[in-house]
Amino acid sequence: MSLRWKVAALVLTGLLLVSAGAALGGWLAAGHYRPLLDAANYANEKCVAARGNLEELAKEQGSKLGELVTLAEQRQAKATQAVADAQQQTSQHYAAAQRLQQERAEGDQCAASEAVIDKELGL
Repeated sequence: MSLRWKVAALVLTGLLLVSAGAALGGWLAAGHYRPLLDAANYANEKCVAARGNLEELAKEQGSKLGELVTLAEQRQAKATQAVADAQQQTSQHYAAAQRLQQERAEGDQCAASEAVIDKELGL
């Protein structure tokens, strides 16, 4: 064998050993990191599912909040109308009370009050 063949055989053997070492290192690394990657992927899937659930809950909460705001506005409008109606009735009753107080009747106070109230009520 000539020197060229010996050098070529040594280089080829070195490359073969380096390739075998790289393959063995890759196999060992895969064996070590595969369970960690699987656990990380599982945790990621759980997080994505939880995020989707939270997004749906947030949408539902937003719609319910919108409904509550609408109901509150409706109640406010009804309350405002009720106050206006009550003020109108109050002014009518106040005017009637003023008329009753301004009328003067002679005689027994009870009988006079009864007569004025009966007159106001139309009895």
